[in-house]
Amino acid sequence: MSDTFKTIARFQYSSEAQIIKGRLEAEGIQVFLTDNLTIDTDPLVSNAIGGVKLKVLTHQASEAQDILKSIEKYSIDDDGNTIICPNCNSEKIELFSTIKNAKSFFAFVFALVLNVFVNVLPLYEKHRYRCEDCNAEFDMGKH
Repeated sequence: MSDTFKTIARFQYSSEAQIIKGRLEAEGIQVFLTDNLTIDTDPLVSNAIGGVKLKVLTHQASEAQDILKSIEKYSIDDDGNTIICPNCNSEKIELFSTIKNAKSFFAFVFALVLNVFVNVLPLYEKHRYRCEDCNAEFDMGKH
């Protein structure tokens, strides 16, 4: 009987996948990543190819998914406190990046054309928080 792999999670960046991979391997689960080298080479293709796929042996998929559920994935502040949504008081808050003004858009285009994504874009990228329950967006200083 040959073992097959099942995709149980996808990540935008390979660094996120590597952290989860390490946790699962510490629990005795065999893990295999796909498309991580492609995304490490060119992060702009992550969404186009579906991100880094984290795969486990099919017979270990249920156990691996239980471990993934036990890992806290929501945002905390610099003091380690859970960030609360100012709209609905939910704790299901995720950090995301936006490109909403002309300055950040042109920086993105410039970085894309010159392939210096890592060095230019973060200077103009704005980070905000989004509540998974009510979809409210807010800045850190406003929670």
